[in-house]
Amino acid sequence: MTDQPTRPARVVVVDDSRLERELVQDALSSFCSVETCACAEDALEALRREPAELVISDLNMPGLSGIELLARVRREYPGLDFVVLTGSATVESAIEALRMGANDFLRKPVQKDELALVVERTLAKRRLLAENARMRDELATVEACRALTPCLEAGEVYAVGLDLLLRTLSRWRGFALFHRASVSVSDAAAFRGFSETEASRMRQTLVHEKPVNLEGVTQIEILTRGPAHDALAEAGIGAQRVLAVPIRGREIEAGVLWVLEDDRPFDESEISRARIVAGHAELALHNAERYNRAKERAFIDDVTEVYNARYLLAAMDHEIRRAERYHSELSVLFLDLDRFKLVNDRHGHLIGSRALRQLSQVLAQCVRQVDTLARYGGDEFTIVLVDTGLEAALRIAERIRRTVEETLFDGGRGGSLRLTVSLGVATYPQHGTTREQLLDLADKAMYRAKSLGRNRLCSASELSP
Repeated sequence: MTDQPTRPARVVVVDDSRLERELVQDALSSFCSVETCACAEDALEALRREPAELVISDLNMPGLSGIELLARVRREYPGLDFVVLTGSATVESAIEALRMGANDFLRKPVQKDELALVVERTLAKRRLLAENARMRDELATVEACRALTPCLEAGEVYAVGLDLLLRTLSRWRGFALFHRASVSVSDAAAFRGFSETEASRMRQTLVHEKPVNLEGVTQIEILTRGPAHDALAEAGIGAQRVLAVPIRGREIEAGVLWVLEDDRPFDESEISRARIVAGHAELALHNAERYNRAKERAFIDDVTEVYNARYLLAAMDHEIRRAERYHSELSVLFLDLDRFKLVNDRHGHLIGSRALRQLSQVLAQCVRQVDTLARYGGDEFTIVLVDTGLEAALRIAERIRRTVEETLFDGGRGGSLRLTVSLGVATYPQHGTTREQLLDLADKAMYRAKSLGRNRLCSASELSP
C-alpha cells in the first residue's frame, strides 16, 4: 500500500451573511479546504457527505442557531472542533458555547489575521492530540505483541498474530494462510470469526481447491477485488474489503494475515498498527525458525543428511492425522539397497557411506518437497508420500527403482558402482490406519520384493492375508 499525500484540513463555515462567508473563505483558503454554508441544516448535510476537522459557525442564524448546531455536532461528531463567531452584543452566548465544548470564539467583524491564527492554533492542537492518541495506540499495540514472544512454532506465530491484529484493529473476521516449503500456496491455515462450517469450507477452498498465491502479497495492502476475493466468494464468504498483511521468515516460513471488513474502511492509523504487529510477528517467526533449525538437527541423519527414524515417526503421526481430517490418502515407501553388505566388504565403509549419501540425493530428486524422506537405519530408507494413493505411489516407486538402477555411484579411485533397490508400498487407509501398520506392511512388502529376485517393487496388496 502506497502512502497517500496528507490532505488539507477541511473546514465547514456556517453564516447567513454571504459577505462573512467569503471573508472567512478568503482568510483560510491558502491552507484549508473550505466549504461554506448559509444555514446550520446545510452544514449538517455537508458533514454527513464528507468528514471535516473544524466547523466555524455564526451563533445567530435563522432556523437552527449556532448553539443548536454546536449541540448537534457534539452529539453526532464528538471529535470535531468548533469555533463560534459572535457580535459584540452576544458575548454571553459565546461563553455558553465554550461551556458546551466550543474550542474558541471570535468577535465580528472578523479580522483575517486573527481568524487564521485561531484556526491554525485549533488545527495544531488537533494534530497534537491525534498524534498523542496514535502514539498511545501504538504503544498499546507494542505491549500486546509481547504475546508473540513465547511462540516457537510457525503455526502458533500466525494464529497469535492474527488474534493480535483483529484485536488491535477492533475487527472480528480474519484468517491466516501460511506454508513451510518453497512453494507459493499454503498448506496450513487459521480462522477467526467464522462458524465451523464456514471455516471448513474456507479451508477446503483456500488451501486445496483454489489456493491463493501467498508470494504475490509483498506488502500491506487493502484489497477490494482479486484472487483472494474470488476464492472467498467460492467459499461463500463475502467482504467489501480485505486487509492483507504478509509475514515473512528469513528462511522457509511465509504467510499472510487477512482481515475482512464490510462496514468501516481501514485508516492510516490502523495500517500503522498493522505494521507493528507484522514486525513483531516476523521477529517471532525468525526466532521460531532458529529454534526449529536447532531442533531439526536432532532429527537429521549424520551420514546422509536426510531425516532420521525419530523424525519419520513424528512426521507419520502428523500426516496420518492430516489425512484423517481431510479424508485424503498417503502412501509409505520402504526401500532397501540390494546386497549392500558386499559394497562395504569389497570397497570399505567410507565408500559405503558415500554411496548412501549419493542415494539419498537421488531419492530426494524423485519426490516432492512436501514428502518426507528419512533413513530408517542401515541401508533402509522410508518415504512418506502425502495426498498420494496406491497407484500413484507405485509409479513413484518404479521411477525410484529405475533411477537408482541407471545411476553410477562413486566407487572410489575413479571407479563406479551399480546399485539396485527393492521397494515395498503401503497406503493409508487402504492397507492400514496407524503408523505401525503402514510401516510393518511396507517393510513386509519390501522383503517380498527381495524374495522375488530383488530390484523390484511390491505393494501390501500382494501380501498373503
